[in-house]
Amino acid sequence: MKNTTLIIGCGDIGIQLGKRLIDVGQRVVGVRRNIAPLAETGIEALALDVTDPAVLSRLPDAETIVYILSAARFDENAYADAYPKGLKAVLGELETRATPPKRVFFVSSTGVYAQQAGEVVDETSETEPTGFSGLLMREAEQALLDHPLPGTVVRFSGIYGPGRDRLIRQVKEGRVAAANPPMYSNRIHRDDCVGVLAHLIALALDNQPLESLYLASDCEPTPLHEVMTWMAGKLKVELTETIQSPLRRRASKRCDNTRLRDSGYRFQYPTFREGYEDVLKQGGFLSATENA
Repeated sequence: MKNTTLIIGCGDIGIQLGKRLIDVGQRVVGVRRNIAPLAETGIEALALDVTDPAVLSRLPDAETIVYILSAARFDENAYADAYPKGLKAVLGELETRATPPKRVFFVSSTGVYAQQAGEVVDETSETEPTGFSGLLMREAEQALLDHPLPGTVVRFSGIYGPGRDRLIRQVKEGRVAAANPPMYSNRIHRDDCVGVLAHLIALALDNQPLESLYLASDCEPTPLHEVMTWMAGKLKVELTETIQSPLRRRASKRCDNTRLRDSGYRFQYPTFREGYEDVLKQGGFLSATENA
């Protein structure tokens, strides 16, 4: 019998994860409101709104659950529906099953940290978010951690990769973050998000011990000015304008991924250099000569 993974909120990362799991012999069911993007992926599509408790009985049994829902929009009600409310409803449904899942993974965010003075943060650091997004994400995390079903929270930092090129476009316009005070940024390539989840799922299915929380960010927190200056060099762009507030929600911390690496995960893109080198090439941002 194939192991089944149920991906709730099967968007870009979920689709790439599903393909990888299918390649290693798993059955994958993807849940989303609009299932058109799942066509021809090999993922079994289930059109369903998990914020509607009346339809949750349609969720299939699965050994592994990956809850990676995105809020419909950036406001408090949408975040409340997608995260604490939606996750709690799913957990309530799954705990009634004759065959409950072996592990539930909730994809969270380093936005739950309030540190902004360059502090190093890890899984043991305090989380005291002040904005609604961080507060509601943290509430959802705690709902899983307090639940009797085995659960693991994975906090991703800033995700970049194919189609996530806002920073590149800012640099192409000649804009750069201020050098001082240094504003540390943390990031993880989309393909490493997929890799981390696949790695943890494999450990769970192999009955290996898992922590209840992992911080998933690459191996080199870097001031944003340094990242953008490096990128400008690759693009051969002159930086002429300093952006005073390049991030929507200002933050400056340094994420420590030691626990994740100790679990055996090896990053495909350990720093922004390898990752953005790939994005620049694949996205056609470099000249034909540099791509050759």
